[in-house]
Amino acid sequence: MKKYFTRLVAATVLLVAPVSCIKDFLEKAPESGLTTTDVFTKYENFKKFFDAIYEGTKQEGGTWRGYNIKLAYASYLNFWDQKYTLESLTDMSDMGRLMDAQVIKNGSISAIINKMTYDPARRPILGAMFSIIRICNTTLANIHMLKEVSPVDINDFKGQAHFIRAFAHFQLVKLWGGMPYLNAVIGPDDPWDIPRLSNHESYLRIAMDMDTAASYFAQANLMRRDPGPGVGGHLNNPEQRRPTGVAAKAIKARALLYAASPLSNKNGQKDWENAAIANWEAIKIAEENSYALLPLSDYKKNYVGTTYSNEQLWGWYIGTMAYNNSSLQGLVNGVFGGGKTGWSGECPTQNMVDRFETKWGEPLVTEQDREKARLSGHYNEQDPYANRDPRFYIDIIYNTAPVPGYGNAKIYYEMSNGTAVYGQLQDQSYAGITRTGYYQRKTWGEQSVNNKTTPQHTDPIIRLGELYLNYAEAANEAYGPNGQAPGANMTALQALNKIRNRAGMPDVQDAFTGSKDLLRDRIKNERTIELCFEGSHYYYDIRRWKDAPTVMNGPLMGVDIEKVPVSEAYPTGFKYVRVPLAANRQSRWKDAMYYLPFNTEDTYKMKNFAPNEVW
Repeated sequence: MKKYFTRLVAATVLLVAPVSCIKDFLEKAPESGLTTTDVFTKYENFKKFFDAIYEGTKQEGGTWRGYNIKLAYASYLNFWDQKYTLESLTDMSDMGRLMDAQVIKNGSISAIINKMTYDPARRPILGAMFSIIRICNTTLANIHMLKEVSPVDINDFKGQAHFIRAFAHFQLVKLWGGMPYLNAVIGPDDPWDIPRLSNHESYLRIAMDMDTAASYFAQANLMRRDPGPGVGGHLNNPEQRRPTGVAAKAIKARALLYAASPLSNKNGQKDWENAAIANWEAIKIAEENSYALLPLSDYKKNYVGTTYSNEQLWGWYIGTMAYNNSSLQGLVNGVFGGGKTGWSGECPTQNMVDRFETKWGEPLVTEQDREKARLSGHYNEQDPYANRDPRFYIDIIYNTAPVPGYGNAKIYYEMSNGTAVYGQLQDQSYAGITRTGYYQRKTWGEQSVNNKTTPQHTDPIIRLGELYLNYAEAANEAYGPNGQAPGANMTALQALNKIRNRAGMPDVQDAFTGSKDLLRDRIKNERTIELCFEGSHYYYDIRRWKDAPTVMNGPLMGVDIEKVPVSEAYPTGFKYVRVPLAANRQSRWKDAMYYLPFNTEDTYKMKNFAPNEVW
């Protein structure tokens, strides 16, 4: 009898032979020595086998194989030892230390791509996603064997398997481009060098799988896993980490938005119409199941300070992390974590800071924007942080910002006898100090060596706020600013303003609402602000919009801040000067960077599967 055989022969396919000896079963059996019948007929064993998709599995000898779906979660990538985030590979932010992030940003990843494909000590996304797809397919192929289990549990397993299979494919397509869609177990005698689908077709298959998942969750009465607001157990179900019917409809809608975007669009306006319809459907289903936008006062509960929020349609509760937790070394600078050399820290660029409008809704992205706001009396380049979008104060640590344990942030220098004396948060003895003049606050949690707290962290994998932005984008492209999807009671502009108003911002100014071309830039800007630093959205957005060639060719900017006497010219006592980041911190774009390459050795094995360009 054949042993279970698994091997990643190419970058896209795992060979899977028939099972008989479960000692070698997949990622090792739930318990060694079990037969196929033992695994697939008994609920507890079946669940242990399937749940490897969430946590990984123990190998022989007790070592842990961390091939799990968390490798598709943005926060899980942010916590790795390479100390960079996907946002830091864009114009949104700079990392305190020059490490792999800057190598990639300069247009060279091939030598280190294994860290994101197979390296078990890093983030082996490629290998993990195919492993997870295989587990899901094996689950669906054998679920008929499960005995003495309620129809609810059967439908729940089916819903989860379809959902996670689609979500794993989604992660692959976003990073590597169109893939074969594997919806059955591949045996040793089956073809493995399978041609790739287009991005568009891949996203449509993902959407179909999510629809199927939603139907099974609906049959199991699992459109959400916890009771709605005001009912005992709200946001506290022990199975809260698992997806639901609402989440399936939401991810389907996201996939169709990606399919409609310029990088993947095949059918022009029709693709945008389909995306608008799907996102409106997801919004209505979410609202029918009592999900809602959090008020601005609770906004941060979407990602820090609680387990789950009622705006999250699916999230990952990470747990508590102390100020000096090593997982924070990529997000937080050593000034806060107490590490002189090992910490890096994500530092927003001036490019990103300029995305935050004035509180009156005036854009500040270009010199012309800022001059217009200055003439209106709403912006002063030497008092640049006054009267900004309320989310600016939530998301960014800027000079003079209140910071627990530090008073007002001191991100400046002062000249004394010809020598620069640096403020507390510019302490040059730290290797990863900010070079942009800013630190990321949004997901930080306020913890530091001077404020030794251990806040809860959560990853909002998809939340209702995103759906409104998805709908606004798709509806604007399909129907214009004042159009709406069939059956919807909200226009693109109204959906956009709903997110702005929640944040305490006024409606989009009339000057930008006259056409879909005018509104498009405001939608993109709003999305960048609303979702920054919480889900790697911007990394994928500038690619699917095909904006990356423009924004990634810089220049990336920071701000030089010198403490000076208060004067009419410098009313805050600081001189702010925009400056380009150092040459070794700039970015470079080439079109190969739309997708990650595969390992070189894998490309030699492919004939029908076209590899990505090496870079």
